[in-house]
Amino acid sequence: MNDQQSYYETMYILRPDIAEDEVTNHIDKYNKLVEEFGGTILDSQMRGKRRLAYQISKHREGIYVQLSHQGDGQHIFKIEKAMRLSEDVIRYMTVKQEGPLPTPRPSSKSSIQADDKENQETKVESKEEQPVVSANTSAPGKENTKSKEISES
Repeated sequence: MNDQQSYYETMYILRPDIAEDEVTNHIDKYNKLVEEFGGTILDSQMRGKRRLAYQISKHREGIYVQLSHQGDGQHIFKIEKAMRLSEDVIRYMTVKQEGPLPTPRPSSKSSIQADDKENQETKVESKEEQPVVSANTSAPGKENTKSKEISES
């Protein structure tokens, strides 16, 4: 591979009425095309069926697929041409990324709860370390009349 490798993200939307096994066939097909044309697959995720912002080709929903890849940019035209010719792809877009993908955090609920507990413990510790300062609302040099009356009685 060349030193001119860039990071790309391609998001494409498939028709909502195709079967799940056809969706995986399309994902595999485009992943293989990226590799055939000199790209490297970094991540490929099916994002699921979602409602579209506006109607596209009489469809109100679509199956979103996110494909992150790396290459010299020559492979993008060929992949997008294959998507354009497919009747199952209703939209696609490729964006050049500044750098590699950030490493995803684990999404299990137990790790999220453990992170929340750690954050709560650090908040409690930080509250304990701070000294308690009472605010004097009266102006300097003037004595508070209520405290003066209480002390005289």
